[in-house]
Amino acid sequence: MSDKKDLMWRAYLVYIGFFIALIVVVVKTIMIQSEGSASLFTATKEKIPTRAVKKYPRRGEVLDRNYTPLITSVSFFDIHMDPTVVDQDVFDKEIGALCAGLSKIFPETSARDFENYIRKGRARQRRYITIKLKATNEQRHRVEELPIFNLGRNKGGLIDTDETILRKRPHGEILKRTLGYYQNNGNSKELRVGIEGAYNEILAGEPGEEVEQRISSGWKKTGKMIREPIEGADLITSIDMEIQEVAHSELYRQLKNQGAKSGCVIVMDVKTGFVRAVSNLQMASDGEYYELYNHAIGTKEVPGSTFKLASLMAALEDQKISLDDTVNADGEYQFYNLKLTDSNPYGYGRITIRRAFELSSNVIARVINNAYRREPQVFIDRLRSFGIGDSLGVDLQGEPRPTLYAPGTKQWSGISLPWMSIGYEVQQTPLQTLAFYNAVANNGTLVRPQFVEHIRRGQRIVKSFKPIVLRPKICSDKTLRLMQECLKGVVKRGTGSALKSALFDIAGKTGTAVVQNADGRYGEDGNKTYQASFVGYFPADEPLYSCIVVVAAPSKDIYGATVSGTVFSAIANKVYSNSLNYHKAINEEKKRAEEAPLIKDGNINDLLVVLKRLHLPYQMDAYSEWSRVRGSESHISIVPRKISSTTVPSVTGLTAKDAVYLIERLGMHVYIRGSGKVVKQTIPAGSPAVAGGLMELILE
Repeated sequence: MSDKKDLMWRAYLVYIGFFIALIVVVVKTIMIQSEGSASLFTATKEKIPTRAVKKYPRRGEVLDRNYTPLITSVSFFDIHMDPTVVDQDVFDKEIGALCAGLSKIFPETSARDFENYIRKGRARQRRYITIKLKATNEQRHRVEELPIFNLGRNKGGLIDTDETILRKRPHGEILKRTLGYYQNNGNSKELRVGIEGAYNEILAGEPGEEVEQRISSGWKKTGKMIREPIEGADLITSIDMEIQEVAHSELYRQLKNQGAKSGCVIVMDVKTGFVRAVSNLQMASDGEYYELYNHAIGTKEVPGSTFKLASLMAALEDQKISLDDTVNADGEYQFYNLKLTDSNPYGYGRITIRRAFELSSNVIARVINNAYRREPQVFIDRLRSFGIGDSLGVDLQGEPRPTLYAPGTKQWSGISLPWMSIGYEVQQTPLQTLAFYNAVANNGTLVRPQFVEHIRRGQRIVKSFKPIVLRPKICSDKTLRLMQECLKGVVKRGTGSALKSALFDIAGKTGTAVVQNADGRYGEDGNKTYQASFVGYFPADEPLYSCIVVVAAPSKDIYGATVSGTVFSAIANKVYSNSLNYHKAINEEKKRAEEAPLIKDGNINDLLVVLKRLHLPYQMDAYSEWSRVRGSESHISIVPRKISSTTVPSVTGLTAKDAVYLIERLGMHVYIRGSGKVVKQTIPAGSPAVAGGLMELILE
């Protein structure tokens, strides 16, 4: 009885087992029918956890105006392999060739080590083994062509979609601070520096979404995209790399020569305000110069004598002065208990205000103080009408508001007016100072400096930036014309006379200012810190570029002309020589008379030698030892010049050598100012010659 009962229990268990198995089969069948055609095995795979993550697009490039890359994105790829998906026959046949190819591309790992590594991973059923991290795109493409890998992801096991994009600056330190960067590490504060920071949203594009899968070693990309990312647009900046390299190298050379603390250069297109070059260099602890801070945009300091342009413009506009008014520039100017001095301790005597500007005399402080001391607010209001005191509103972050005190404020004192008139008690950035001079060159139109000209997607320009006019006219045409002549006079016969170019005229102003030491105080004599600057434009008559050079704390020299003016001159000469619009094509037909060099008056024998040597046609009315020369498009005329042995001759038009010879043979002495040919003599022609008398000749 007991055996029969035991058999029945066994039968029940078998029956129940078959019933459960039947239920499982039925349920699985229903699941297969409801979930599609996937097999039971693939259904297991689909249950591996997945997630959607952002895929960030390639960031747009930053180019110069001639499409030279300034910042570009370089992609690196992590290369992995799933060795379990490769067919056994293919694996056995091609694994040797694959590993030999990998070793050739990545020679730091031998083919044998690659093969052992891959075989071990396959044996352990590892589906994600690392072949190479941060391979270049060129290496990636070579890997894709190797045996096994050329079968693709599903049959060859190649996984190479893990991309890392890095930003690179091909020109190293050049433009580093102006190009800038963007940082957002997830904290509340983000960093927007330079062009990268200002135009981050345009460069960044829009992220897409891709699928990641979690396996034993963590979350890995599957290569499946939910939404494709939109790549960032390119920026075509206003920077001209040819001008930029000149500005950078000339500034670097001068800073090294002077052992200066720092310096900056800006070159701007006069008509549009587009910045063609900007360089900022600062000495680091190793004694070398790097782009550590954008002083051109972010550092405001007293401008020194370059501010005298604004002061005289204000006085002219308010009809307080005439440039031909004379002043006694005696070298020392007392205001209450403080004293201003000229760089020439003996002064310049009685001179015109125009001449005081050319010589950068601080007598201008007395001129402005006398003009506005009863109504200083009028002076401030006039400066503000020029745009001085307002920020320029450039797109790049970091521009401070200029410092311009006003009467009635706690910063205003009895010396504020005279000190401000020569560039103290007022602070501007180099870019703000340049923008004002650029307005003078641009016939009074103040434009905003800009750094980007176009936005490009693919090869299509989607946006172009137009010039932005901040003030259509900062002053009258009469004042502009007068001050433009003054700026040319500075270079022709003033403090900037060493900067003249043989090919074109430069207009500008020197500036030398005492600035605070590191302790925040102005040092005593021998311990003062200076800032040397030169700002202007070229060519003077048809301005194309404006430029400012500022050098802080030079150690060998302090003056704006010799420290910064030489950098300005070098940049102007190189830019001019490389500008095709200033030079005729070599195959252009020339008119001989128009191409003849400038011929100065002089001794007839010298003239004839030159004219015959150059095969220049000429017409001579009569023979005379000294002659005048008149050129026209059709011919050159030589006319006699009368020279008396008892009276002062007319020497205008002659070279310094000939003029001095003719004056000194009368027993008189000559003082020469300037270079070129004589344009003015202080003793009129026909006056009696007095032995020992002094005659001044002005040459241009």
